[in-house]
Amino acid sequence: MVSRIISSKFGFVFLVAMVIVLVSSATRVILFFLSIHDVDPSLLTTAGIFAVGLGYDVINAGYVIIPLLLFMLVTPSRLYKQTWFVYLRYITLFLFTFLALFNAVSEYFFWDEFHTRYNFIAVDYLIYTTEVLGNIRESYPIEWILLTLAIISVAITYLLKPAVAQLQSSGSNAWKVRARYLLVLSVFPLFSFLCVDNTFHHLSNNPYVNELAGNGLYELFAAYRNNELSYDQFYKRLDYVDVNDNLRSLIKTPDSRLVSSQPASVDRYITSDGIEKRLNVVMISVESFSADFMHHFGNPKEITPFLDSLYDHSLVFTNLYATGTRTVRGLEALSLAVPPTPGQSIVRRPNNEDLFTLGTVFRNKGYETQYIYGGYGYFDNMNYFFDHNGYHVVDRTAIPDGDIDYENIWGVADENLFDLAFKEIEKDYSSGKPFFAQVMTTSNHRPFTYPDGRIDIPSHSGRDGAVKYTDYAIGRFITEAKTKPWFDNTLFVIVADHCASSAGKTELPIEGYHIPMLVYAPSHVKAGVMDRLMSQVDIAPTLLGMLNFSYRSKFYGYDIFRLERGRERAFISTYQKLGYLKDSALVILSPQQGVEVQSLSTRHSIDKAEEQRLTDEAISWYQAASYAFQHGLMKE
Repeated sequence: MVSRIISSKFGFVFLVAMVIVLVSSATRVILFFLSIHDVDPSLLTTAGIFAVGLGYDVINAGYVIIPLLLFMLVTPSRLYKQTWFVYLRYITLFLFTFLALFNAVSEYFFWDEFHTRYNFIAVDYLIYTTEVLGNIRESYPIEWILLTLAIISVAITYLLKPAVAQLQSSGSNAWKVRARYLLVLSVFPLFSFLCVDNTFHHLSNNPYVNELAGNGLYELFAAYRNNELSYDQFYKRLDYVDVNDNLRSLIKTPDSRLVSSQPASVDRYITSDGIEKRLNVVMISVESFSADFMHHFGNPKEITPFLDSLYDHSLVFTNLYATGTRTVRGLEALSLAVPPTPGQSIVRRPNNEDLFTLGTVFRNKGYETQYIYGGYGYFDNMNYFFDHNGYHVVDRTAIPDGDIDYENIWGVADENLFDLAFKEIEKDYSSGKPFFAQVMTTSNHRPFTYPDGRIDIPSHSGRDGAVKYTDYAIGRFITEAKTKPWFDNTLFVIVADHCASSAGKTELPIEGYHIPMLVYAPSHVKAGVMDRLMSQVDIAPTLLGMLNFSYRSKFYGYDIFRLERGRERAFISTYQKLGYLKDSALVILSPQQGVEVQSLSTRHSIDKAEEQRLTDEAISWYQAASYAFQHGLMKE
């Protein structure tokens, strides 16, 4: 059967796959000799690298040629007889060869910088395309590289021209024959997808050996699926004994008692002396809401009139910082109260079920817990994450089309989202149980569109209008809530998921993470200002502390009201850069074991001892959190 497939029209696909495999194998040879001093070049090790590596090269080629297989299937038989179709095959072979060579060169430069195959850093590069392309143009003679690769690709295509011509004239054109061959060929990539992952090439304790035995493109897609960047491999580390000692000291507070001796565990019991308040809680997490949108934080445009009016009647947290730059990072901090581990948010990672969350605590206290979202919650894995971690998910699918005033690609208008929230809250209230509802807005997001006639800024005219519309929708919601019997027994928490922009002149511009939070409950919470430094991971334990809850905790955050002064800190991050803000200093951890300590005050210099202390604290938090997720310590 295999020989018949090779001699059929699908033989061309085999030819393309062979080119891809050969280029991948040649890349491995080059990287092997570049790293020969870091690899034990024994016969067994070398054989393992190239044997296992060849297997991954073949698997990768099997994935890459899938579009070509489908094209061969749907191409009408009569086209195979056309002369121009031969030239189309030459062009196709050239393109696949060029892309394979381009990838090989990219892998070479990536290896030269990071000493590894593609990983989540490469995924990050794909996200920040503008910055990365600019860096490439400035760093490498890209035009000459592309020209050279094109010439080599033309030469390889010319050398394989006789084979392409022979394959063009051989085999059956019948659709049924091609379909049968495609079915046979599809078995291999399907088997690979189900039965092989990116751990099979871990042959040794030597990371160079393991990386060489892998395949770059395969690792790129594996990194995207896993959404993670190994802390231990890429960041500055401490001995785990020191990490554990530091962490136990850092996490201890007057109201807590550690209950686990596991390394890197923050499992502890939180005790409240007050009477438990079984108040309802509505948390409104506002899309892309920077602190400086509000008049009280210096904005002169009056684009948040309702929230500014609520400011004087709320407990306002004025020195609060988001952990990241995307919604899923904010949702991670609000629900898990965990520092932002490198790579993607835990919300989007595999094996993120049954984690200890804010929803877990409320559910254990007998609350109805909901995550309410105006878009389709499959986006960013929100439905799966919240549904498997203590919340009932309600999203756009629960809203009849007739109840929608406006929607765009992100979801329904915020006023319709809050209408949905009202319906769900009313159901919870009628059940006789207290409720916790987290409502995630969407309107303050490009393309900045919303229903006409609500505010004095036209739809689709920019960020200011979207901010003012969201402010209008929140005001409409709170005003209507005041007419409900559950209002006087409800705590409203209004907080951003992240800022509208994190761009700046520095790698981690602190102002790009500054977010507001208002806690409004006139019958229970005295208006005032909390101006102590606070991280987004502190919101969950602070909120539970305001309710006087005693509970077992695996949160990494503090109850800011029970934390001794001088221990405040905040975490800020991108996909790669991990920031630790404390004592007028910012520690930045980056791949390749990079560490930078910046003073944020012209009046305060940082001596070597203080710099080392802050660095050790930053490493301990991030290394422990990464270890905890990997080893299941965040599970309930």
